Amino acid sequence: MIVLGLTGSIGMGKSTAARMLKRMGAPVCDSDAVVHGLLGRHGAAVPAIDEAFPGVVVDGAVDRRALGAAVFGNPAALKRLEAILHPAVQAAQRRFLKQAARRRVRVAVLDIPLLFETGGERKVDRSVVVTAPFLVQKSRVLARPGMTPDKFAAILARQMPDAEKRRRADHVVNTGDGRRATRRALRNILADVKRRRGRQWPPRGFQPGQVVHA
Repeated sequence: MIVLGLTGSIGMGKSTAARMLKRMGAPVCDSDAVVHGLLGRHGAAVPAIDEAFPGVVVDGAVDRRALGAAVFGNPAALKRLEAILHPAVQAAQRRFLKQAARRRVRVAVLDIPLLFETGGERKVDRSVVVTAPFLVQKSRVLARPGMTPDKFAAILARQMPDAEKRRRADHVVNTGDGRRATRRALRNILADVKRRRGRQWPPRGFQPGQVVHA
């Protein structure tokens, strides 16, 4: 099984690309969806977040807006939050890969927003970056409910520049070219990956729960 890492900055079309890959038969582990589950009612991360950020838990679930306000512009608070969430997300990814390997899936996808920022590229065989012109990205993001130019700027400041992500990526998909072109590019990437004979998952000697490094 080959593991494909899907990433891209905010507003670049990563969620759309992930849905397309699923329809093409490649299972996707959505890190954002995992986080939603961790923060939801009685989610596994709720007790730790309640302790670290008093007042953000309401009726057994994390109020995401309150949590966002607690960490916005506060690097120390953000690090505390990441220390809670990142290990739990990584554990979910390992379970996903283990299940996919048991089903003898040819290509599995890890959808990781901060793939390069967190060193996640070491855990995948090939990386795919979705991109779009800045004005397209900006219009998409500012159309989201509750988004402001200041919030957009703060999010971009946390993320690796798009140009650097494109430089590091094995494959780049420009979603600004439209859905048809995006779908065609992703289909070509899957075909290319399936022809490769590089390092595959799981590596020899892999033990359940072990973090995979390239």
